[in-house]
Parts: sequence; C-alpha cells; structure tokens
Amino acid sequence: MKRSPITIFLNGVEKAGNALPHPATLFGSFAVLVLILSAIFAAFGSSAEHPGTGEIFEVVNLLSRDGVHMILTEMVKNFTNFAPLGIVIVAMLGIGLAENSGLISVLIRSLVLYSPEKYLTFIIVLAGILSNLASSVGYVLLVPLAGTIFIAVGRNPIAGMAAAFAGVSGGYSANLVLGTIDPLLAGLSQEAARLVDPEYLVNPTANYFFMVASTFLIAILGTWVTEKIVIPRLGKYDNGNNEQEEISRLTAIEKKGIKISSLVFLGFIAVLLIGFIPENGILRGTDGSFLKSPVLKGVVAVLFIVAGLMGIIYGIVIGKYKNDSDVMKGMSESMKTLASYIVLVFFAAQFVEYFNWSNLGIILAINGASFIQSMNLGLIPLMIMFAIFAGSINLVMGSASAKWALLAPVFIPMFMFLGYSPELTQVVYRIGDSVTNIISPMMSFFALIIVYFQKYDDKSGVGTLVATMLPYSVVFFIGWIILLVLWLLVGVPLGPGAGIHL
Repeated sequence: MKRSPITIFLNGVEKAGNALPHPATLFGSFAVLVLILSAIFAAFGSSAEHPGTGEIFEVVNLLSRDGVHMILTEMVKNFTNFAPLGIVIVAMLGIGLAENSGLISVLIRSLVLYSPEKYLTFIIVLAGILSNLASSVGYVLLVPLAGTIFIAVGRNPIAGMAAAFAGVSGGYSANLVLGTIDPLLAGLSQEAARLVDPEYLVNPTANYFFMVASTFLIAILGTWVTEKIVIPRLGKYDNGNNEQEEISRLTAIEKKGIKISSLVFLGFIAVLLIGFIPENGILRGTDGSFLKSPVLKGVVAVLFIVAGLMGIIYGIVIGKYKNDSDVMKGMSESMKTLASYIVLVFFAAQFVEYFNWSNLGIILAINGASFIQSMNLGLIPLMIMFAIFAGSINLVMGSASAKWALLAPVFIPMFMFLGYSPELTQVVYRIGDSVTNIISPMMSFFALIIVYFQKYDDKSGVGTLVATMLPYSVVFFIGWIILLVLWLLVGVPLGPGAGIHL
C-alpha cells in the first residue's frame, strides 16, 4: 500500500526518536549535559538582564564546589519533590481500587455498549479538555482509560490514548469553566502588569470567552486528526491473537454495583454542595471564593477518596472484596504498574532541577524576547511570533506557571508599552504553551504517557510519542492561530472586561 508523505515523515520521526536511548537514559544524559553546559557558559560569563525588573541573571556553574554539594545533597529532594510523582501515586491508590474491583471495567463496557461508536473519539477529546478543571486527573485516569475503550471496540488503543492526551495536554488552556490554572496565571500577569501600571487588575476570567470558543475548536480538530491521520498511520492493532476483546452485557450484580457506587458518588456531591453553597461554607476558600477552594487545590485527594470509596463499595457488592486485606491488596496491585514511571521520574527530576539551578532557561527566554522585540512587527505577526516563541520555550521548560512567572515580567510590560493588554499577552502565551505540551519531553507527564504506550507496544519510546502527537500539535497551532487572528480582527473581548488593546 502506497504511503502518504505525512506518514513517511512521521515514520521517520518515530524511527529517529526511538533510535535514542531509553527515556530514563535520555533524561540522565540531558542532566549531565546541563552540568557541562553550565560550566562552559559560566566560564564565559554568560548572563542576561531582565528587561522588566533589571535583575541580572548569570549562568551558575553546577560543577563548582557549591554546585557539586547541591547536586549531592538535593538529589533525593529533587526526586521526592517532583510534583507529578506524588500526584500520580496518590491518584493511582484510589483509581487502583476502582480498577481492581472491576468498577472501571464495567463503566467502560457501559460507555461502549450505550454510546454510538462514531462519537467516541470526539467524546474522548472533549473529556480530555474538560478534565483540565481537575488539574492532573486527565493524565492519570482518562488517557489509559481511552486506550482500553479503543481496544474494546476493535480500534488501536494507542490512537485512543493519543486522542485523550491531545485533549488533556494539547487543549490544556481550553475549557468551559474556570480551572486552577486560570487564577494562577492571572495573578502572575497582574504582578507583571503592575511593573507598568501599579493599579492594573487581571481577573481569573481574563481569557474566558476565548477559552470557551477554543474548547469546541480543539475537540473538533483533535477528532479530525485522530480519524484522518493517527488511526490510518497506526493501522489495526494486533493484540497477539488477532481476536477483538468481546464486550459482554452487564449482569444483574454488575448493574447493582454500579447503582450503589453511583449513590456513593451522588452522596459525595451532596457533601460538596453543603460545603460550597453557604457563604461561610467549610469548603470555600479563605476569602470565601470557589476558585481558592481546597477542593480545587486538593483535587487529587478528592479523586483518591471518591474513586477509592466507589471502588470499595462496588467490590463489596459484587463479592470481590470480603475484608480489609482484599482492599489493601487492590491498592497494592495498582502500584506495580508505576515501577517504570518511578525510574523515569528519578532522572527527569534531576534534569529539570539542574536546568533551573543553572539559569540557562531564563537566560534563553530573555534573549529570545529581545530578539522578538527587535523585529518591530505589527499586532498579528507579533502575536504569532510570540505564540511560536512560547511553544518553543515549552520544549525546554516544563511547568506552565513556572514559565509564565519568568516570561510574564518580560513580555507583558514590553507589549503594554506597544499598547496591547496583558490579557492578550496571556492568551497568546497559553496557545503556544498548550500546542507543544504534547511533544515536549519537559512536560511533567511525558514519561508517564510513554509508559502507557508501552503497555500495548513495548517498543514505544520518545520517538513513538512525538511522531504520534506531532500532527495534533501542528493542526492545533494552525487552528488556534486562525481563531486568534479572527478574534483580533473582530476585536471582541477575550473575557469579561478584558479587551485586546489598553
């Protein structure tokens, strides 16, 4: 069969990427490279001046006496403080119970049995986008779930996981409701804007209108890429015996288990509402708001409690769990699947911290910003260039909030002097950051997604993931830029009271 140029190119990307060492080895090599580069650039006195604050950033030599001491004394802390590690472990303890009890399996069967197959891809991508409300839940729950759903209907499970990952990570900035990232970025934008205007206020709703429109755009584009590019390229999945997993109808006891565990879920929702609705509700933030609620901040803990309780109840109803030992065994089983991830995280955590300590990241960002400013572009070309820059920086720096904490004081004042609002700068940053999340090794959950892929293809590596997700990244960027250009031409607000121009 004749292969398209896109397929040939992506296969080349996959082959080249998989020729690289094991991901853990790769991250370890990157860490060593950062150490060497820090010594070289420090010897040359490399530095950069922050245009917003005037602070001078110099490359820190990590092979110096102090650097070596820090490497040795902080190694364990780098590993244990790596944010996704705790998130994944705690979430998996609860999800493990739901999975081990059979609850997740029976819910998947229900989804497949009662949902039209032609809408599955769209539903998975949209669910991924909406999962951003709950921080990291999409990565640890929806992505592997999508693989299971696809294989159950006779489709390639890697394509299902790719669709979910595209929604969760590629559509990170889109949503129908405000998530935890909105107030976080708005706060950083406000501090940056006040370098120019001490009274400037950036609300968490600054980009709300644009993000709502983006939700449907990304869901549609993600579905198109999955159906037209990813699935044809991956082909039919061979599970070893070439037999499609049969989806049996739910038994009476399974239906009873779902009904009772659903009542537990509804009861938990009722408790949340009781804590939310009163003005002095115990689950509201210290300032009485919803956005600073401990439920949003501690969503992983909520996931652990809800999934764990529902799993236990379901297991008891169907007879899977007869005592506490059965429950603890179920939690232990889920931890076995994380062994490879934990190994990867150790090396990835060292690399990320070394990069931060060396100041190589912020110096790269400052120099890049200076280059963009020197080009003297108009509004639309300038914003497209900034989106490309933000996406490029995302390939070498992970956390969206950490990058914005570094970039906002550079770009927001710069663009304010050109007459453009901080809200516009923030939304363009979010576009660039989102579209390259799915191909960035610096993204916190990148290593976990590789492990998910390896469940169905043990030869999967960095190249497999990048080649699979690259079409989403390109199409999302093009689609989002078209939406942005139309938005700028029409001139409608990006959110309540958030215009394009100052």
